[in-house]
Amino acid sequence: MSRRRVLIVDDEDDIREVAQMSLELVGGWEATTAGSGDECVARAAGDAPDVILLDVMMPGLSGPETLARLRDGRDTVGIPVIFLTAKAQSSETRLLSELDVAGVIAKPFDPMTLHEDVSAILGWSP
Repeated sequence: MSRRRVLIVDDEDDIREVAQMSLELVGGWEATTAGSGDECVARAAGDAPDVILLDVMMPGLSGPETLARLRDGRDTVGIPVIFLTAKAQSSETRLLSELDVAGVIAKPFDPMTLHEDVSAILGWSP
């Protein structure tokens, strides 16, 4: 089986770096990153990742706005998206889950289990 390909989208460099190292070193996945919603939409259309981890609160296009653009794109409409959020209260998580996403992961996430968390949401074997 080929390696899972994930696009990590967050406006914070350290979050992108930790997630990328976690998914590559611990999970054995291939990870690329984007620092904005616009960059996410462009990369996703060209790279067709298996999943996108998308920060909710970003300057410019927010996570939900970026999600809407992904769902409008011919090449990106079917890519599973998992929101990353620092606002992990149950009411916020429930609202985010009602959007067209596979799931929600709270920040800070555990770098040692991030690939397992993503796999569990998507029904993949880790």
